Amino acid sequence: MDINRANETARRVVDELRKVIVGQDEVLEQMVAVLLAGGHALLEGVPGTAKTLMARALSCTTSASFRRIQFTPDLMPSDILGVNIFNTATGEFAFSAGPIFADIILADEINRAPAKTQSALLESMEERQATIDGVPHAMSGIFTVFATQNPVEFEGTYPLPEAELDRFMLKISVDYPTEETEGIILDKVEAGFNASDLSTARIEAILDVPALEDLRTTVRSVHVEQPVRRYATQIVRATRSMPQVSLGASPRAAVMLMLAAKANAVISGREYVSPDDVKAMAAPVLRHRLIILPEFEVEGRTADDCIRELLLAIEVPR
Repeated sequence: MDINRANETARRVVDELRKVIVGQDEVLEQMVAVLLAGGHALLEGVPGTAKTLMARALSCTTSASFRRIQFTPDLMPSDILGVNIFNTATGEFAFSAGPIFADIILADEINRAPAKTQSALLESMEERQATIDGVPHAMSGIFTVFATQNPVEFEGTYPLPEAELDRFMLKISVDYPTEETEGIILDKVEAGFNASDLSTARIEAILDVPALEDLRTTVRSVHVEQPVRRYATQIVRATRSMPQVSLGASPRAAVMLMLAAKANAVISGREYVSPDDVKAMAAPVLRHRLIILPEFEVEGRTADDCIRELLLAIEVPR
């Protein structure tokens, strides 16, 4: 698939999502970028900002298999991965696959499950396989996880381990819509749109599995000049020496930043990565990988503030 066709397909997916979600174009493009780059995304926002709806709508733009897993405090790893069941007729154990063996997964309210259950996703997200009773089981070739979490409610929740956070290519912040957008939402509901029945939005499936695989191959082929690669490296390395940060981004973050920038270039219709692509993806790639020192947190400093400072301080290649 050439860049022009890949761009056209990506834009069509975004346009289909706009039939359901209004006023969140940047969020939608970041979700599509994750899908094209072959990564995973964590969507964070207060309840009612359509995080789950976005993931459901994105799944409707593809003919890939989709499963939603509702994370709860009593959810066990076997509830996600599956179990071996003894067959009395054959006298042998047979593997019963869990819901994670699908193309696109929605891990809803992921921080409501304990760390042991959250960690069940680690191997699957990194290696696209799950090991049950010592036997590896391959995941889908286009396996993608979209997880949601609420940033303001702490009762009955468990912080995601740093190792798991690092597996997410992007952490996408979903904010409240503008007043104008909120009015449009009410207009759509009055006109007959029902969020629980996406057929009312008439979303078309733009991608099938082979087309998505082709798109991912195209994204990987996007060229990144050495100065732009070094620019991404400088940004990531600078996070480790900031006085406000106790833990900076890892080399995996640099790889994720480059891949996300490639996907952003395809969505923008270019066959090369520009510094603007790197800057556009820096915050969603890095914000969940930085740990801010407590004394700066009490002052209201955030990871996004630190990333903005870095982008202003580091010289952009020409």
